[in-house]
Amino acid sequence: MTNVKKVVTKVLIFLFITTIIIISVGPLLWVLFSSFKTNKEILSGSLGLPAVFSFKNYVDAMKIAPIPQFYGNSIIVAGVATILNVFLLSMAAYVIARFDWKGKNFFRMMFSVGLLIPGAALLLPLYQTMTTMHLHDTLSGLILVYIAFGLPTTIFVMSSYFMGIPKELEESAYLDGCGFFRTFRTIILPIAKPAMGTAAVLEFLLAWNEFQFALTLTSSNTKRTLPIALYYFKSQFASNYGAMFAATILVIIPSIIVYIALQEQVVSGLSAGAVKA
Repeated sequence: MTNVKKVVTKVLIFLFITTIIIISVGPLLWVLFSSFKTNKEILSGSLGLPAVFSFKNYVDAMKIAPIPQFYGNSIIVAGVATILNVFLLSMAAYVIARFDWKGKNFFRMMFSVGLLIPGAALLLPLYQTMTTMHLHDTLSGLILVYIAFGLPTTIFVMSSYFMGIPKELEESAYLDGCGFFRTFRTIILPIAKPAMGTAAVLEFLLAWNEFQFALTLTSSNTKRTLPIALYYFKSQFASNYGAMFAATILVIIPSIIVYIALQEQVVSGLSAGAVKA
């Protein structure tokens, strides 16, 4: 009877995992294959492989939307926002995790509340602030906004990881003559690579895929980011489904590459319960 229960349990787990994979990967594969189909093939039958694998839709997508320009802007915005977010907030998270001062709990609570505020509620005040500071329609304005919106998540992930690092490591470094900054740079940061990888991936995905603020806080094609490219495939270009699917693939490919590259760090950072020396 015990063996039967084990077999049934394994079958149910297998079916559950298979269902999750199909739900997650199925739409992506459908969009990928559709990006090589003609409109006639897409409208006649959504399933199945294209008759001929042609890159015509990708060429059309480049003509309809200024994708190369948006690609460059997205790389600058997402790259700089990710680097500054992780670099600056790792230090803030370390201080929050390791030191006690008046108002520490208040600051932690404020960071946690930031996770609950919907972005749409901040559109108007952010627009007015960026306009007043002359940062509207600038890449630096978008970078500042994305750093700020990634702040609660980065602080939460990294401070939780720092709390799991034994204080004896720092005390040993201090006894050997290391100062605060050297201890943080040579002892803490190498250990915290999983947390940094997790925070970097989350911040990059936020900055790369965000649409609402990119649309509101920019007005010219020279400053807009890649998700805005999909906006071009509405209105008069709405019937060109093949080009729209091709543009969608171009938008999501970097996100997938970054996640795959840092996959091990993300898993380690999210499941970290012990210190790896």
